[in-house]
Amino acid sequence: MGSNVLITIEYDGTNFSGWQKQPAARTVQGEIEHVLKYIAGHDVPIHGTSRTDAGVHALGQCASFDWDCPMPVEKLPEVMNRRFGAGGEGRSGAPGDIRILSAQVMDDDFHARYSCKGKTYRYIIDKTGDIFRRRQAFQYPGAESLDIEAMRRAASYIVGTHDFKCFETSGGTPRETTVRTVSRLDIESDNTSIVIEITGDGFLYNMVRIIVGTLVEVGAGKRPADELPEIIESRNRGRAGFTAPPQGLYLKEIYFE
Repeated sequence: MGSNVLITIEYDGTNFSGWQKQPAARTVQGEIEHVLKYIAGHDVPIHGTSRTDAGVHALGQCASFDWDCPMPVEKLPEVMNRRFGAGGEGRSGAPGDIRILSAQVMDDDFHARYSCKGKTYRYIIDKTGDIFRRRQAFQYPGAESLDIEAMRRAASYIVGTHDFKCFETSGGTPRETTVRTVSRLDIESDNTSIVIEITGDGFLYNMVRIIVGTLVEVGAGKRPADELPEIIESRNRGRAGFTAPPQGLYLKEIYFE
């Protein structure tokens, strides 16, 4: 019997059609399974913690899989990263936009998705207008004038356990409940960026991006901060703000028991 392995993954989501493997589309899961098959000589299905959308990045995505090959688990990051091109030696045509940060053996009953107890997402709004940041941050016109204190007041209403149906886009996997707990929502601003970080026990489809869009509308004076409790209570997607674009979103960290 093989080892149950957990890998932590960093990727630039710009040129991927999301995490989940799809026919005739380049995905993060598909690329990782391709490299594992090359190393192992057979298919190695992996189970990711989160199904990030096209254009979304990760600083700490996780995936688990069964590994019954002679190669030591601790060697996997080095070998896989060379194959991805992160060391300049990838297979022809594949840019090095995935990097394996670590690999470790876990207990047999561990599962990257079902053992997850929480996640932190980071969202970056660019203030500079630098064209080289357009795929790594949301370039919102007038970002430098957003009222950060108003955004923080609005964010305070989101922290806690609520039914977050108003922050869910249709089309995601049906959920038994839309109640989630947000334990932290911080907003920091400097000369170049506004950085929003949100931690919770789970997130609905596009929940973080809709929260960001709603906070931006508050910061732009398009809606009052004190409207947030009413929006949440309504459970109505139409009451919340726009869905912020994917390029500013990063899956920062995943927490396990």
